Amino acid sequence: MAFLKCGQRKLTVFLVFFAAVAASINAHADELNSANTAWILTSTALVLFMTIPGLSLFYAGLVRSKNVLSVVMQCFAITCGASLLWMAVGYSLAFTDGGGFNAFIGGSEQFMFAALSEESLSGDIPESVFAMFQMTFAIITPALIVGAFAERMKFSAMLLFSMVWLLLVYVPVTHWVWGGGWLGEMGLLDFAGGTVVHVTAGVGALVAALVMGNRNGFGTQALPPHNLTLSVAGAGMLWVGWFGFNAGSALAANGDAGMAMLVTHISAATGSLAWMMMEWIRHGKPSVLGIVTGMVAGLGTITPASGFVGPGGALVIGFSAGVICYFATQAIKQKFKIDDSLDVFPVHGVGGILGTLLAGVFASSELGLFSGQGLAEGVTIGQQLQVQAIGVIATLVYTAVMSFILLKVVGATLGLRVDDEQETMGLDLSQHDERGYDL
Repeated sequence: MAFLKCGQRKLTVFLVFFAAVAASINAHADELNSANTAWILTSTALVLFMTIPGLSLFYAGLVRSKNVLSVVMQCFAITCGASLLWMAVGYSLAFTDGGGFNAFIGGSEQFMFAALSEESLSGDIPESVFAMFQMTFAIITPALIVGAFAERMKFSAMLLFSMVWLLLVYVPVTHWVWGGGWLGEMGLLDFAGGTVVHVTAGVGALVAALVMGNRNGFGTQALPPHNLTLSVAGAGMLWVGWFGFNAGSALAANGDAGMAMLVTHISAATGSLAWMMMEWIRHGKPSVLGIVTGMVAGLGTITPASGFVGPGGALVIGFSAGVICYFATQAIKQKFKIDDSLDVFPVHGVGGILGTLLAGVFASSELGLFSGQGLAEGVTIGQQLQVQAIGVIATLVYTAVMSFILLKVVGATLGLRVDDEQETMGLDLSQHDERGYDL
């Protein structure tokens, strides 16, 4: 009996010790998760990689050789300027509590990252990592717009417009959706930036193309890409970087991130092949430009849905992106005669709208093969689609109005467009006194 009692006491002590250790581990996990932190650090680097060098090279190959340095310079300068603006005011206005105005904009407590320290956390990752991750989104969004006014906007006008646009368009919409604002509270599904990134960039690009006017020679002479090899290299970097963009938005190294990565890849591959087949059927030959543009369309369209849908849903979304964005591109240039130089609106804008709406459909757990995470309890597909449509329309209208006003103000102060002689010379020489390629 004494032996049994001694054994029971030892077992009790062991169980108490084990419970204490487990509690300590769990408490630490609630404070900081090293695995999640490592993944978001990696994702942050991947998203920055999307802009420099990915988007820079993608755009550089699509313009004429006399403008190749100008688009690289624009992407690089936006990266630098957006980073400092995000530090100064952007992060705080997007992701802190705005008090009585919180439905529309955040507060000032994190201006200049004033309350940021090594110990401060956002969930179970360092807040510094979260702030930097979101900074990379703030960088690439205005950089996307560069493709709409390529080869004709003054560098000074581009820089002023991009920075003010970031503060007056991107930051408020980010707060609406992800920072505790009214769209997020309404239940909008936007996992990684369908409205926040792609609708804002796409609509801003369309307005810029309309206000700027077409390039000289648009519609009357060929304005072909000068180096598609560069564009393919940049497209490959975008594809890889997009895993950080979408899977990183889970903010954890878990099943949500894994599924987001899987569906992102499926949509990109399907979008590429769908666009390629449309060209093959309509024009007799598939093009390199088509297959890489279809990839970008597939990636942009899956972005808002990536954390909510399954592989079957991604297949449908990617196919829809390749076909619908293809026809949108043809319509913008051939029917409406709008010189959105590098197809920002038909690819990102239309893709963002399409993906945001389809997220409301394929997130439903009622769709069997296409099952996603499931909608909120008691919410039907029709009700969710209504919320998604409100998010799209609000973002579209706000972005269009603010972009138009900003372009007009910048035009009245600095002038938007280079003169005809400078445009003929090319922006590399006229704006930067440098030459990327021998002409």
